[in-house]
Amino acid sequence: MERTVTSGSLLGEIGFWAARTPVHEAARSGEALQLQELIASGACVNLVTYDSITPLHEASLRGQTQCVKILLAAGAQVDARNIDGSTPLCDACASGSVECVKVLLSHGAKVNPPLYTASPLHEACLNGSAECVRLLVDVGANLEAHDCHFGTPLHVACAREHLDCVKILLNAGANVNAAKLHETALHHAAKVKNADLVEMLVEFGGNVYARDNRGKKPSDYTQSNSPTAKRFEYYERMPLSLSQLCRLSLRRAIGRQALRKITQLHIPPRLIEFLSYN
Repeated sequence: MERTVTSGSLLGEIGFWAARTPVHEAARSGEALQLQELIASGACVNLVTYDSITPLHEASLRGQTQCVKILLAAGAQVDARNIDGSTPLCDACASGSVECVKVLLSHGAKVNPPLYTASPLHEACLNGSAECVRLLVDVGANLEAHDCHFGTPLHVACAREHLDCVKILLNAGANVNAAKLHETALHHAAKVKNADLVEMLVEFGGNVYARDNRGKKPSDYTQSNSPTAKRFEYYERMPLSLSQLCRLSLRRAIGRQALRKITQLHIPPRLIEFLSYN
């Protein structure tokens, strides 16, 4: 069933089960002038398609910053959800468009929408956009947001081998041993055979002895004599160094919330460098 808009009276209202509209197409393709003309003629900016996608979702997913601004100025709902539960901010993070993310946040988009699916931070980690991850963390994104499929954002970043994103999350205080079905980030690092990722996680206290729901340690997912296997073998034999233990103790004492605002603390630069992974 298609809903037809004939006047400007529906501007800013929600319309359900509309077929794909010219507003969606203009937003998707970045046709800012055409979008403005459609809105001026009375087109509703909040009509949704059969899968509950709004024009703002379309513009955000494709990084069409100007169209995002036009839609929001015309009353587009900033936290509208599609059939999967994703908001435009989720889509902007999926596209890796930092400018779109900034515009949506400036218009009140929730950085931690009440979702059971991937959060904006998950999407940024999936995309590998370190700049988006840093921006979301700075405005208070939940580092431990849990998705039933992906786990935490750290799980996602490790599974996709986005080391820059992993580094940002860990330095911000993400729980390195958070589990999804008892599977930790180190299990992911082992599965993708990334020795550098393994080293980074262990530096932040990753438990090399953690067992998943199959009873396997991270090292059980490595190939014998591979660089990753040798790294695990070393860590399983050797205890953490004094410097690692000191770093972990200091990070726990300072607290995660403080770590997110570490630049505001009166901490000597050398200590900040020591607490961070370089």
